[in-house]
Amino acid sequence: MVQRREPTARQMRLGVELRRLREAAGLNAVEAARLLGLNRVQISQIESGAIGVSEQRLRRLASHYACTDEEFINALVGIATDRTRGWWEDYRGQLPTSFLDLAELEHHATFQHEVAILYVPGVLQTEDYARAVFSSRVPELTHDELELRLRHRMRRQQITVPYELVIHESALRIRVSDRAASRAQLVKLGELSETDNITVRVIPFDLDGFGRAASTMTYVGGPLPKLDTVVRDVPHGSAFIDSEAQLSAFRTRFRKVEDVSLDPERSRDFINRLAKEL
Repeated sequence: MVQRREPTARQMRLGVELRRLREAAGLNAVEAARLLGLNRVQISQIESGAIGVSEQRLRRLASHYACTDEEFINALVGIATDRTRGWWEDYRGQLPTSFLDLAELEHHATFQHEVAILYVPGVLQTEDYARAVFSSRVPELTHDELELRLRHRMRRQQITVPYELVIHESALRIRVSDRAASRAQLVKLGELSETDNITVRVIPFDLDGFGRAASTMTYVGGPLPKLDTVVRDVPHGSAFIDSEAQLSAFRTRFRKVEDVSLDPERSRDFINRLAKEL
């Protein structure tokens, strides 16, 4: 088994799920290793994503762990046997790993739900808007680093799955660049909201009792709900959240934010009106 130098978030997620199955079965790593004729270090490497696991070995593990959820096992097999080398691999060694992991996560998504309070999400940004966001970074990026991030962000904008955005009026009004760039961003957002798979809802300033300003999130659907992922921004990249309890909490948070937003048609009118005011 070849050890990976840098496991992806997707590979690590597979390992996490296998560890959870083992722990639910009440087995430690040594006991699990004996069942497969391996050693404890190899089990630990599988569970950390440092080495891969074959379909046959994964199914044997699931059997030993008394997992009878065939749909879940098949989903794990799909992750284990996936050999996709996506466009994001062109940036390995050039951008932080979290950039690549996010692109890979979006590539395999079955749907995306997003809540934005201060910025238009990256997958919907114009090039000028994205450039202004990256230019505001502290410490400042070099010209080459900024251009690299910009190219990566523009390549992420290939949304083919159902995508729903709930965006606060503050994100629509904050000018990360100049008036012209803000207007162009609003126009693009309005146009995207008319596509078949993208839904945009707005939360206006005059909404009473909106106490969920910290609800910013990207919720990415997996092949099964228990394989969903929430992405939160952190100072040096992105944090991936995948515990069932937290996933359930974020689903509830999204529904609550969605419930108080304007419907898609009124939201589109709202965005177009703001664009005309600029």
